[in-house]
Amino acid sequence: MSIITLITDFGIEDAYVGVMKGVALSINSSATFVDITHHVNPQDIVQAAYLIKSSYKYFPEGTVHMIVVDPGVGSERPIIALEMKGQFFLAPDNGVLTLLMDEGKIDSLARVENKRFFLKTISQTFHGRDIFAPVSANISKGIKIKELGPPLDRQELVHLTIQKPYTSKQGELVGTVVSIDHFGNITTNIDEPCLKKFYITNQVKKLEIFIGKNRIKGLSNSYSSVKRHHPLAIIGSFGYLEIALNQGNAGRYFEAKKGDTIFIKDLQEIHREE
Repeated sequence: MSIITLITDFGIEDAYVGVMKGVALSINSSATFVDITHHVNPQDIVQAAYLIKSSYKYFPEGTVHMIVVDPGVGSERPIIALEMKGQFFLAPDNGVLTLLMDEGKIDSLARVENKRFFLKTISQTFHGRDIFAPVSANISKGIKIKELGPPLDRQELVHLTIQKPYTSKQGELVGTVVSIDHFGNITTNIDEPCLKKFYITNQVKKLEIFIGKNRIKGLSNSYSSVKRHHPLAIIGSFGYLEIALNQGNAGRYFEAKKGDTIFIKDLQEIHREE
């Protein structure tokens, strides 16, 4: 079975996604498509970078992942294909694979230039249909990465400067809001290993999480650990610290937006300050 996944910012109101699938099926009629999401915020490369890093590991070897969040479509920006951990990734060279490539060794990497695998007519505005879809279908049929174009070194690629959590001079763990889902759950860039390291460094079992002027005490084991419409902090399903509201919308409750700062403090230190 050939699996092709899609991450785009196209939405589902228009024909873009369907047409891409049609092109790919014309080349590999046995392909199975998985829509990871088509609701990346428009042109939000960082959000897409977190999504592909969090999602790919749940798919079997041989899966082809298309990431079409491409503000530079029609420009001179390259399209890249890489093989890593038995899976294949096709994306614009705009940094969207930055976090993914930090996950481990790249087995094969190429600039996609071989027009034999493109549609005959290339639009300046829809490379998803004319390049990404046919190339992904060909990869799913067994075409090797090296056949798509000249090899690349990872150092030649665009790398995003994505802010990582850090410890401030005051001993706080500082992170940022990465995304807010349709439930209103607020996902941060603080992952579980980072949080555990902070636990060890501070030698405390209880923490307080600050978002704006609001304070949440400790981590919960489930959304229902607090009363209805009460806020909580939890490690979400993709392994990142999440701020939620039991049966409510935390994004609206906290008036949160992407890029907002999150602070985590040692509970004992806070009480000493007070």
